Amino acid sequence: MTSNKQIAVIVIPTYNEAGSIGEMIEYLNTKTFPSLDQKWDMKILVVDSNSPDGTGKIVSEKSKKYSNTFLFAETSKDGIGAAYLKGFKYSMEKLNADFIFEFDSDFQHPPESIPGMLQAMDEGYDYVIGSRKIKGGSNPKGWGFKRVFLSEVGSMIARLVMFFPFKNFFKVTDPTTGLKITRVKGFTDHLNLDFSHLYTKSFGYKFQLLFETLKLGAKFKEVPLQFGLRETGESKIEKQATIEMLMVVFKIRWYDDFTQKFLKFGIIGGFGFVVNVVGAKVFKSIMITPTSNLSYLNGIANAMASELAIISNFVFNNLWTFAANKITSPKIFISKFITFNLSSIVTGIVIPSVVIAILTSIFGDYLFLYQIIVIFGLTIPLNWFVYNKFIWKKK
Repeated sequence: MTSNKQIAVIVIPTYNEAGSIGEMIEYLNTKTFPSLDQKWDMKILVVDSNSPDGTGKIVSEKSKKYSNTFLFAETSKDGIGAAYLKGFKYSMEKLNADFIFEFDSDFQHPPESIPGMLQAMDEGYDYVIGSRKIKGGSNPKGWGFKRVFLSEVGSMIARLVMFFPFKNFFKVTDPTTGLKITRVKGFTDHLNLDFSHLYTKSFGYKFQLLFETLKLGAKFKEVPLQFGLRETGESKIEKQATIEMLMVVFKIRWYDDFTQKFLKFGIIGGFGFVVNVVGAKVFKSIMITPTSNLSYLNGIANAMASELAIISNFVFNNLWTFAANKITSPKIFISKFITFNLSSIVTGIVIPSVVIAILTSIFGDYLFLYQIIVIFGLTIPLNWFVYNKFIWKKK
């Protein structure tokens, strides 16, 4: 008979945590799990990094007492990030997990958080994390000013670099948290679980998994986390955690396909600007005569050069910036080029010219300043929007 229960696996990485892991397993099995709705099939997976203090032996003994408790013994200490990814793979392949928790053994993540997080998943969320920054959440009272300061600053820097100015900057308040639950189908099973792809296998891993999971479109929610004070075991946070954290979040943003695409977009736009300026001079030198009307000549030369820049931008954006959605059909190519041309005229000439005229009438003749304002405030954002939504829309 097939069970309708949903399997949630609590993955707990350990290293020298003999003083707390046994108590955590007992607490979860005797207090937390019995209070849950019977539709949940709860399992514990401890990923032990070959602890010399006998942590793995304690887990093995507990697994004999509780059939829902499992040990994955690493042969080497590869870092907490690697341990979690190994645990994710084991949970999906061996334990048939529907949901996977990231959890600590030292009670810094209170087991009392589990029912509320499961309830959120039951409501249709795909990714739920514990946050110390929202109402009801808190840092340990025993933390000193330096630890709190580094935590707050680190959290803000991570949010700024990874998410600003997009919606997740406002949704994610605590990117440094380690308490999470993720839906497997469509999310964990879509992550790259080869830990060699992590920018770091230690503390900063959590930023990469957070960023990649949200990028998959996970319906996201934060729940309050009253972060506990570690009393036993060894901290998983290395001394170089702050530097590592900065390195990881900058790598995440730099190598993100959106960033790379926008950089290419900017480079091609800059090249188009050069084509426009140089082209205008060349056309002017070719057409000028002693009797030329310079106002008319400058306008014609600039219009011709602008069209040359538009053609250049279209071709190189198609080949490079939006290569993943490259237009190859001749018929579609022509159709899209006409659309591109018209949109470039509107966003690059008509709208900016009107705005400059209005600003000039209000504040006076500061043409260069107005050009900077309209280029960066209007033309670039509008072009980026049109190119992504209409010209090279994702297939």
